[in-house]
Amino acid sequence: MSVRTRADLEQLPPYVAGRTVPGSIKLASNEVSEGPLPSAVTAINQAATEVHRYPDMGVSALTEALAAHYDVAPEQIAVGCGSVALCEQLVQATCTAEDEVIFPWRSFEAYPIITQVVGARQVKVPLTGEHALDLEAMLAAITPATRLMFVCTPNNPTGTLLREAELNAFLDRVPGDVLVVLDEAYFEFVDAPEAPDGVEITRVRDNVVSMRTFSKAYGLAGLRAGYAIAPVKVAEALRKVTIPFSVNALAQTAAIASLQAQDELRRRCADVIAERGRVHRELVAMGYEVPETQANFVWLPLGERTTAFNEHCLENRVVVRAFVGEGARVTIGQTHENDAFLAAAKSFGG
Repeated sequence: MSVRTRADLEQLPPYVAGRTVPGSIKLASNEVSEGPLPSAVTAINQAATEVHRYPDMGVSALTEALAAHYDVAPEQIAVGCGSVALCEQLVQATCTAEDEVIFPWRSFEAYPIITQVVGARQVKVPLTGEHALDLEAMLAAITPATRLMFVCTPNNPTGTLLREAELNAFLDRVPGDVLVVLDEAYFEFVDAPEAPDGVEITRVRDNVVSMRTFSKAYGLAGLRAGYAIAPVKVAEALRKVTIPFSVNALAQTAAIASLQAQDELRRRCADVIAERGRVHRELVAMGYEVPETQANFVWLPLGERTTAFNEHCLENRVVVRAFVGEGARVTIGQTHENDAFLAAAKSFGG
């Protein structure tokens, strides 16, 4: 007899990571080009001699550091192998095959994958014509079977941001038994004064989770460490479904060191924000439609021109993240990397 696997997995699309092409500038993954914060590198080097030991399964030191950083109780924190692992754990902790998960689309590519893998039903809510989350449509999609909603702000891949007032008005109308996950992977790059702060929202709402990561601004994408700040009951459930030892020792050490390097982080983010503004302005001047972005990338909704644009960039040794038939997401790199991309975009034509 042949081994049987789940038939529905045959239709499951794979997660597509940003391409790496030797000799080219990679702007296809939302990484920071500068690498880890310098103080984190020192901590990683020192910790490397201890990797023959199992990591702290309870992630206790990092949990305490996060609790102190955000002034929350340690019991409200769950740490995972990147925020994507926490996304999966949130679905596992809240849903069965009879339940539904609502998320905007297009948004983070992993949402539909992890929902189907866990066995829950996925409900995709299209973005607005301005490439933003359609909160009214998301509210209308709620049914008695809804258990979880992912709200990505700034949204990946469009970069659009929800404002505090509209987010709170939305949360006021979400039933109390539906868990709303604010995916704030790009929070550190936000400079809009009216932006919401998910951690602050968790202080006053008991059905909201703020989820953040060390993969983006902190430059630890290769080590995989993310965290959720949640109601105590939810955080406890997340810890129950985590894979033992999934947050490795180097990731824990580097994350703690990174939290202690806020001045370094602020300087880095200021540089990214400045370059983001420059790239956005120049693309608009070329004639491209580029939505406002508060992340570390820009979104070009090129539609059917996306494949041609992607190939043109590759010919110019720049790798972007193409979503065929929809658009291209381009990460903000260092100045010379952004210049190379802008030159490619200019020769393609807006």
